[in-house]
Amino acid sequence: MSDDSVTARRSLRAMLEQAEDGVLLLGITPPRRSVSPEQAAQIAEVTLARLATVDLDGLILYDIDDESDRNPQERPFPYLPTMDPVSFHRDHLGSWELPSVIYRCVGKYTEPELADWLGEVDTDRVLGVFVGASSRDKGVRTGLTQAYALRDRVRADLPLGAVAITERYTRTGDEHLRMLTKQDRGASFFITQVVYDVDATKSLLSDYYYTCAQKGVAPRPVIFTLSVCGSLKTLSFLHWLGVNVPRWLENALRYSEDPLTESYRQCLVTARELAAFCRRLGVPFGFNVESVSIRKVEIEASVELAREVRALLKG
Repeated sequence: MSDDSVTARRSLRAMLEQAEDGVLLLGITPPRRSVSPEQAAQIAEVTLARLATVDLDGLILYDIDDESDRNPQERPFPYLPTMDPVSFHRDHLGSWELPSVIYRCVGKYTEPELADWLGEVDTDRVLGVFVGASSRDKGVRTGLTQAYALRDRVRADLPLGAVAITERYTRTGDEHLRMLTKQDRGASFFITQVVYDVDATKSLLSDYYYTCAQKGVAPRPVIFTLSVCGSLKTLSFLHWLGVNVPRWLENALRYSEDPLTESYRQCLVTARELAAFCRRLGVPFGFNVESVSIRKVEIEASVELAREVRALLKG
């Protein structure tokens, strides 16, 4: 790798450690586990070509788990097991020179399995995000608290993030306290679930910021996830995932002749509003852009959205 790529790799870690504004990531899901190695390589090639068109700070690789325990309703897009993001990153994304943030649904893995990954991970190229069980009733092999403790013992130098969920804040009012607990355990940044409810997200941020001030700790970067919605089926899937889409916006998408353009515009409005709010409040922030759909038109729209968000961050 070139010296420039090494500098770029370190920049994401430095931005997060120093709590700087402006991180831009793009999130992807690994291919289905059933694809052949040749198909996985082809998918990786197409993905890398898309990523090369955006001025990113890094890539997110999601770890997908069956969440039917959280929501027993029929899943609009069927659950299909995907490749382990660690394997996909190692075997097919070797030419990707920027950092990758790899999610770990820790309940899927035993402590020895997590310890093996932690022991082998290249912290120059990889950051982690630990995700807990999708419901209290779900059986797990390793709990979230155990996973944090394991990371401290095995690989304390691995930059670690955590998930923040506006909808959980709306239900319980304590998501900001969960964020502080995760921060105490070693999380140095947060990545949100898809944001469509801007007002509730601002309330979460406000409570987080002022609770940090009361405790005398600095707020950590919050990276907001944006996702376009190009069809009623995608809208149904967002609901299934637990994303709160305000009624006025749901109506706009449901009755629009072009919901993809409508949601794209709203994602930009969301990005501008959250960026301005964070700057006023003093919470370091960034954005992650993803597509929850596998439709090519929605994936390509998410890449174009990332380009526009980068321009917004530079402005």
